[in-house]
Amino acid sequence: MAIEDNGNVHGDVTIPLLEEGKNIGDEENVYTDEETSGKASLWMVYLSTFVAVCGSFAFGSCAGYSSPTQTAITKDLSLTLAEYSVFGSILTFGAMIDATTSGPIADFIGRKGAMRTATGFSVAGWLAIYFAKGALSLDIGRLATGYGMGVFSYVVPVFIAEIAPKNLRGALTTANQLMICCAVSVAFIIGTVLTWRTLALTGLIPCAILLFGLFFIPESPRWLAKIGHEKEFEAALQDLRGKGADISEEAAEIRDYIETLERLPKAKMLDLFQRRYFRSVIIGVGLMVFQQFGGINGICFYLSNIFGSAGVSPSIATITYAIIQVPITALNTTVIDKAGRKPLLLVSSTGLVLACILSGTSFYLKDHNLAPSSVPVLAVTGILMYIGSFSAGMGAVPWVVMSEIFPINIKGIAGSLATLVNWFGAWAVSYTFNFLMSWSYYGTFIIYAAINAVAIVFVITVVPETKGKTLEQIQAAINA
Repeated sequence: MAIEDNGNVHGDVTIPLLEEGKNIGDEENVYTDEETSGKASLWMVYLSTFVAVCGSFAFGSCAGYSSPTQTAITKDLSLTLAEYSVFGSILTFGAMIDATTSGPIADFIGRKGAMRTATGFSVAGWLAIYFAKGALSLDIGRLATGYGMGVFSYVVPVFIAEIAPKNLRGALTTANQLMICCAVSVAFIIGTVLTWRTLALTGLIPCAILLFGLFFIPESPRWLAKIGHEKEFEAALQDLRGKGADISEEAAEIRDYIETLERLPKAKMLDLFQRRYFRSVIIGVGLMVFQQFGGINGICFYLSNIFGSAGVSPSIATITYAIIQVPITALNTTVIDKAGRKPLLLVSSTGLVLACILSGTSFYLKDHNLAPSSVPVLAVTGILMYIGSFSAGMGAVPWVVMSEIFPINIKGIAGSLATLVNWFGAWAVSYTFNFLMSWSYYGTFIIYAAINAVAIVFVITVVPETKGKTLEQIQAAINA
């Protein structure tokens, strides 16, 4: 069937899905939450999620490394501000390079194979940083860990979304962001007492756990079905739902959906801009744009300097920052399947706007010598509100939505595009942050406030609610 066939192509895709599901909103005609979670043991789902989010912890270890080590590395290796800015930002550049390959890698060698690949790059990168004697080897190591981080950022939420039952998918996928936050917090805290070389070695721990754990968990059933491994598909799905669970309806729904999608030609990058996929692409890419250009990586990577400029002890403020983000992100995992994705995004974006205004105000007062005693309080309050708001929604939810909205036949290429945009934004923000702050501290935060305000409008007008629906239902509805 040619892609260019008149609007009947889309009808061919969606009608079988509706017929097989009978009624996309009728819970009696698809496997129910109770059948999925009440009658079956989900211990393998939880074990698989734990193993996968070790990759998220490795991700967070990379992201949190540069802030507590800036002074020590700059002094020991005699780096300039520009050289350290390259070191801090090249992590995201490595992830950006990976974005063009993470989807195809995950589609070609599987979700587990992609996680092994990411682990290999991460291990090599941490060792290069540990043995670094100058800026070049330091940057090469950071680039390698960035590449591994980029793979993890795509494959972990996709893997979890594909193995989880629909009533747990949001919470389990959000565990990805929770572990990233935990790792960043751990790096911030132990980075105040460990040398920068020793801190690099701690990044090997989650990699070792992940490599070992992958031997004991199944591959994604949806990926196995996609490549035609029927026996392995059924075995993996049975392992994930429990030996006594009836997987026939869920397996049939997955098969029917994949068979429908297989009628389409192999997706290419240009295919993403066809009408049938355009809304999915706008949602996925748009959320990644607002997640990054709202300023998170600039604030996270150079937190110590921000607090120091506001007259606050970097160590105390950084530890407070590290502690506050974990419980908020953990709370997010418990409410995402109840409150929904969209409300969390709106609350988060609103909080980010207010936090940026508060932080910008503190530096405006400092620059104009107004109320000097209020500057540290406003700066700390604004930054803590920022990380709390980000952790409440904008940190995790875009990845959850990204893992849900793309049909499996374009998931690889579409995921690569979304990840590329995400890491380009991360690189751009982390590289320009120090230069923007040199221009104007309060002006920088006002720019971020404006971007987060636009994000609110985007979420209200474009982003759908996906809670409580199967992946197949979500994709059929979005592309209708």
